[in-house]
Amino acid sequence: MSKHLKRLNAPRVLRLHRKENKWTIKPSPGSHPINKSISLGLIIRDYLKLCDSLKEAKRLIVNGEILVDNCIRKNYKFPCGFMDIISIPKMKKYYRISFDKSGKLTLSPIDFKESEWKLCRIEGKTILKGKKTQLNLHDGKNKIVNKDEYKKGDALKIQLNDNKIIDVYPLIKGNLSMIIGGSHIGEIASIEDLIIIPSSKSNIAKMKGKNEFSTHQEYIFPIGKNKAVISIPEVKIL
Repeated sequence: MSKHLKRLNAPRVLRLHRKENKWTIKPSPGSHPINKSISLGLIIRDYLKLCDSLKEAKRLIVNGEILVDNCIRKNYKFPCGFMDIISIPKMKKYYRISFDKSGKLTLSPIDFKESEWKLCRIEGKTILKGKKTQLNLHDGKNKIVNKDEYKKGDALKIQLNDNKIIDVYPLIKGNLSMIIGGSHIGEIASIEDLIIIPSSKSNIAKMKGKNEFSTHQEYIFPIGKNKAVISIPEVKIL
């Protein structure tokens, strides 16, 4: 597998100029797949424009100036994806990565209080010894709980400093969600109905936002009950 990535072949979720240069920074394997992630160096240089060159971006990252989900990351190829929190403590700048309505990953400015937690969707569950349950989250992390009280598709509000679950937003009718795939990507809509398809095909969800539409259930990411608990992306950085 190639260690390099041409801009023309870069994933469509990246917001970059395709013909300005030949190469871009390829994310390392990690918490998010390459087609849904931005390398940390690209965020610092091209998205936030904190420096003019990759050399300067590497220096900022190696010096421990940049935090991802409240952890110092010193790899400029570290993959950052949906719902990750980017923190620059010395500048008192904080951002949440989300999708805009064109399907691009974008950085939304947030305040310090909102940067202390993130939303993680449950992608699967595993039963461990002692009847404990391991929750497999969308960002590659795992969370072990004593009670099997969460379902696949639910979104957990997790405190970053101690990894504690402080709230849950279930995948049920009435809850507010962000669409993270398909032709309605980036839209905010409430769940009107969940239709179970008794086959290998994806389950369908009927949604209501500005318009009524249907989408695959795996494209739904709950972000609140009566209102969104995250800041909705409005400002495009780049």
